[in-house]
Amino acid sequence: MMICTKLFSALAILLIASLARAATYAPCPDSDALPILKGSVCTTVIMPLSYADLAMAPATEIRLFVRQFPAKGPSKGTVWLVAGGPGESGASLYPMLDVLRSSFPDFDLMIPDHRGTGYSSRLCPREESVDSPGGAALAGAEWGSCPAHLAEHPERAGNFSMTTAAYDLKNLISTSNLDKPVYVYGVSYGTQLVLRTLQLGKTPITGVILDSLVPLQTAAQWDLSHRSHAVDDVGRTVLAGCDKDTVCHRMMGQKAETVYRRVLAMMREQPILLAKIPGKDLKRFLGSMLDVPEARSRIPYLIKDLQLARGQELETVLQTLQDAGKQFGEFPQSPPSIPLVSIISASENNLRPNLTADDLKKEDETLLFASRLPELLVQPLFPSYPRDEYFGKVPTQFPPVLVFAGMLDPKTPYDGALSHIAALKKFSKVGLVSLPSAPHFILWSAPACFTRYARNFVQGGTLADHHCGVSKRRP
Repeated sequence: MMICTKLFSALAILLIASLARAATYAPCPDSDALPILKGSVCTTVIMPLSYADLAMAPATEIRLFVRQFPAKGPSKGTVWLVAGGPGESGASLYPMLDVLRSSFPDFDLMIPDHRGTGYSSRLCPREESVDSPGGAALAGAEWGSCPAHLAEHPERAGNFSMTTAAYDLKNLISTSNLDKPVYVYGVSYGTQLVLRTLQLGKTPITGVILDSLVPLQTAAQWDLSHRSHAVDDVGRTVLAGCDKDTVCHRMMGQKAETVYRRVLAMMREQPILLAKIPGKDLKRFLGSMLDVPEARSRIPYLIKDLQLARGQELETVLQTLQDAGKQFGEFPQSPPSIPLVSIISASENNLRPNLTADDLKKEDETLLFASRLPELLVQPLFPSYPRDEYFGKVPTQFPPVLVFAGMLDPKTPYDGALSHIAALKKFSKVGLVSLPSAPHFILWSAPACFTRYARNFVQGGTLADHHCGVSKRRP
């Protein structure tokens, strides 16, 4: 159900802006713990738990953690970097620091932790504390106590909504040095959060970069309950690519899909063959490989290896995925907040709330590749919140936007990005960099292309559409 309510009054804006500007940065306690964090400075900004109740005293407060990587020389401006998710903290962007510095030379880089993640206030403060038994991730009995706490206090879930987080971001941006350019970068869910922020009224932003743009919220074919269908489309494209490649087709001996269907049939008849497959689900395991270009290219070879009952290719792929995971590092605030993932995903991006496990099982039978995400939307552990007046809309006043979109993105489909861009172009200038062979998260998967066009954008280059080929992920 849609709720039409104004969360902000003019007084609220002034009060929060004054709170945010009072924040001062100091050397981070962990800035010497890891080389990548060296020189970073941090602050904790106090914000209200609920902007709607701000006029009521006393207002309940939360903390927002922000890490800054200052420009190495005189600063040319500020770039706010918004992580994906929902549920990811800003720590997911720390390993990209070298690429970010190349892309935004001489800019101060600001990386906040979304409310409910990282070192910011959490939905379940006790269970999600970095000092709890499972650290920032839920573990053991916490899977019972955290949902129980939020079931008793559903209003708390509503105060960790995307719109509330958008107000957080709007106010954080207001703390920038507004005498110099201010840019905002968002990836995946972060693109949705940035666009929600731009719906909230005038914000002092010079330009916006959207990496792996999400589809429009009202596009039913691309909502999260259809994630497996998006994954399946990309997976089938990979198999078709093998058929067109002389070496790959010769290795297969026949159409790749034919071999794969035979392997799936073997595993249905002999479930023991799934013992070494992570999750014991081949469709979902191969679906996860689509996110990593080096692993994705090995999918046909793994399928053939499984048909021949060998294990060498699987070991190689597992090592490739492990190496890719290590690139993101491990920080105390790294584990995603599953409560926040569940709450925002179910509330904002699930257009089939009545979907059942049986429905998903029937759909799965028609797919060759799949995702686990739709399963999390069925009978969720955590409460959802009602949609507000911003749901399904686009901002109508905003600065120039540069979009990066991988044409083999299994999470935010390329066609969904095109549809969203068409809606945005009615109100401002939007440029698109299409990457034919790239998956999700262009900053990570195609850093050379990202740096080339992002740097040109912040240096005042002409906004236009481009195609960028991808050969290697290293810049």
